[in-house]
Amino acid sequence: MQQKVLITGGTGFLGVHLARKFLQEGWRVSLVDIAPLEAKDLAKKVTVIKADVRNKKAVSQAVATATHVIHAAAALPIHRQKKIIFATNVSGTKNVLEACLEHNVKRMIFISSTAVYGIPKKVPETEETPLNPTGYYGQSKVAAEKLCREYQTKGLEVTILRPKTFLGPERLGVFALWFEAIYSGHRVFILGNGKNKYQLLAVSDISDAIYKATTSSVTNQTFNLGAKEFQTWRKDLRSIIRFDKSRAQITSLPVIPSQLILQILEFLHLSPLSAWHYKTLPVPSYVSIDKAERLLHWHPRKSNQDLLLENYLWYKQHRKAIQTRTGHTHRVSWNFKLLNLISHL
Repeated sequence: MQQKVLITGGTGFLGVHLARKFLQEGWRVSLVDIAPLEAKDLAKKVTVIKADVRNKKAVSQAVATATHVIHAAAALPIHRQKKIIFATNVSGTKNVLEACLEHNVKRMIFISSTAVYGIPKKVPETEETPLNPTGYYGQSKVAAEKLCREYQTKGLEVTILRPKTFLGPERLGVFALWFEAIYSGHRVFILGNGKNKYQLLAVSDISDAIYKATTSSVTNQTFNLGAKEFQTWRKDLRSIIRFDKSRAQITSLPVIPSQLILQILEFLHLSPLSAWHYKTLPVPSYVSIDKAERLLHWHPRKSNQDLLLENYLWYKQHRKAIQTRTGHTHRVSWNFKLLNLISHL
């Protein structure tokens, strides 16, 4: 019997890469999202269901024929408003969990975030590190994880994954600010001296981890996910500058004054960067992936340097089309107009 996976947030950045992965493995794939599918290579290969995870009835209908569900739909920190973020990330998660239980789904994979740990105090963070989220996004993921554990006690198999920020072709978001500076030969601004080690994750590696979590005999566990090899911000960004022979220079900004300015811009809705971004960027931030390697037999293949370079080259190739679109997802640029003006000045 062919397995059927339903992916919420399926037309987004991660959803599209997951769809390709599961199709490659011979699964039938359905995508649930409120946005249309733009990935032309998937158009005739998947079923697209236009539905909002906040709509309980629509979610139940979408889940009805699935054997497995990957819940990747989420409102990002850029949405700012607690009501919007919690409605999607908490109430939406409850709707998906309830539908999975109702329709006897074999397993649900919940895509959480390392934002649940908050600003790192001790690294590496493990799955046992106390949760101390910063901002509505991190708080909503903690609340959603609690729901997942409640449904585990009701008999639903739920695996929780906490990935670091993941990158790959088609991902933009906050990284477009740095990529454009490198392309244009302008200053690449970083908070602090950039000597803090910061772990990222390739979308191909998180897709592999999700597939392994879906098919593994291990369930009802929580796993951290991140790159195995990573350096400091300064070293990883410098590697792109050197490869591209760019005139860009990495410029350090004083942490506290810069954070105060970004906090004001965030409050005035003049910057897409949230506290989660500008408070974690200048500090060491990485997690232990020992548990995922040991229990899921998952081993990430790409380093920070590999995935940053891969994504930068994709950005260069699609730059003209990218600059005409902005929004609140990872597949489009965020509106950095004021920050770009400050950079030029």
